[in-house]
Amino acid sequence: MSTAPPPPRLPVRRSKRAVLAPLVALVCVVALAACAGPPRGAADGTDASFVLSAGTAGAKGDVDSFSWAVYAEPPTLDYTMAFDYPQNTILANVCESLMRWTPQLTLEPGLARRATNPDPLTWVYDLRPGVRFHDGRTMTADDAVFSLDRQRDPKNAAAWAQNFENVSAVRKTGPLQVTVTLKRPDSQFPQYMATAAGVVASRAGVTAAGPDYGTSGGLACTGPFSLGTWRKGQSLELRRFDGYWGTRAKARKVVFRFLTDASARTNALLRGEADGGYLIPTESYERLRHSGAGTLYFGEGLSTVNLGITDMKGPLGDVRVRRALSLALDRPGFVHAGLGGAGRPTSSLTTRAVWAGAPPGVREAAFGQLPSTGRDIGRAKALVKEAGATGKTLTVATSSIGQDVSLLATAVQAAGTEIGLRVTLKSVAPNAFTALFTDPAAREGIDAFPLTYYDSITDPLDFLTNFKTGAYLNFSGFSDKAYDALTERATATYDKEQRLGVEARLQKYAAEQLPWIPVAEWPTALFLNKRLTGAPTTISYMYYPWAAGIGAASPGTAP
Repeated sequence: MSTAPPPPRLPVRRSKRAVLAPLVALVCVVALAACAGPPRGAADGTDASFVLSAGTAGAKGDVDSFSWAVYAEPPTLDYTMAFDYPQNTILANVCESLMRWTPQLTLEPGLARRATNPDPLTWVYDLRPGVRFHDGRTMTADDAVFSLDRQRDPKNAAAWAQNFENVSAVRKTGPLQVTVTLKRPDSQFPQYMATAAGVVASRAGVTAAGPDYGTSGGLACTGPFSLGTWRKGQSLELRRFDGYWGTRAKARKVVFRFLTDASARTNALLRGEADGGYLIPTESYERLRHSGAGTLYFGEGLSTVNLGITDMKGPLGDVRVRRALSLALDRPGFVHAGLGGAGRPTSSLTTRAVWAGAPPGVREAAFGQLPSTGRDIGRAKALVKEAGATGKTLTVATSSIGQDVSLLATAVQAAGTEIGLRVTLKSVAPNAFTALFTDPAAREGIDAFPLTYYDSITDPLDFLTNFKTGAYLNFSGFSDKAYDALTERATATYDKEQRLGVEARLQKYAAEQLPWIPVAEWPTALFLNKRLTGAPTTISYMYYPWAAGIGAASPGTAP
């Protein structure tokens, strides 16, 4: 990634409880499950009641309105800057893309009724006729070309710019046809056209808004809702767009409430002040599950919690130290305490779900040789000693922004201390945590920090390409010519089975080199009160118009 803003797959963690003091934290994480209370789940740290739901029941009727809790206010709703949870959670209901990511995490036509690939360097998108923008204009190929070119324009510093690196031209080849010409074959580009990278907005509307686009006024998009009143610092309203080309939304209005405090967010859900929300604070799972106020769902999140390595010049520059730290981590303890038991320990940087379409042999190649998630303190100590790193200091960033951050940082501190490393924690304010992803200066003096990564497409390469030389999220400067060559080969391979075979080799390589240290898979969490249903449970809500399907849980509950 060569542009300034962060890419779309890196979530900014949400504000939760304060970080424990280092000494208390160390004691707690060494015996993590004991500090968090008696384990109620399996030996791997997962809660016995944790199951993934394919979805929620379909709505039985319309509702006048509903409110939704989000953990932060978006700085902008400009689709070129939609890189984080709050922006995409809202924007997915207002702006639509050429293709669509379904709740089943598959691709289907979106604003393009058809996408064809006549040769490896060409993608042709035939647009739906008669689609209206919220500003009253009708969508044409000119709007699509303009919208994609905004992503490519260096002056816009778009968050999605890296997904257009292989694009040489975007042209109008008919009143409702857009042709994208590539510099080289790119299997990922057509998949990203289902994300905010593929959004089509009204050229006239965006141009008229000028520099205020995304922060005031409308968004001139095509979705089932249009942007309503935005009360900065408090809430944002969406209004049903009755000129929508697709299925009419079941709610007349949606109100997003910005609740940065985790306790306030949970209490709003319990009291009915917010009807639902994604990204539920992990420490609130039990309260919500047993509250009787609604239902807590878990769905496929395509997300992993990791320790991101930021400095290869210090002790973590030796792969033996990275392997030692991985061997010493108490992953089940972290899943139990840090993720509320909803998750699974993993030694894989990618989730198993993104390999769902792979043949058995490829899945075995991707996962069969991965290290165990169990601890091996003796082996870890030996590796640290062998590397000459005993007594060396590591600095790990932590923050009260979320338990997935603060408790993983303390788990790393405990593991490192136990195997002969000196691990210090550097606290970063929640509002400054994002800078770790975007500003190299913010990472100075830091060897690693906890981060959660979610895939924006159902393809392992979405994650694995991050360790290519020069990639935007390659914070530490990890570089390996063989890895780069495999990445290029996978990118250029359109055949899915063949590509997955190459990606399995990348997965094995990443597991051996550990440019990041994987810790756990983490599902999407959704809470809906008793009067509502119809929301998807998967990470698809980031790019799918999820709010349009939410309605009454039973007939006659419309208010």
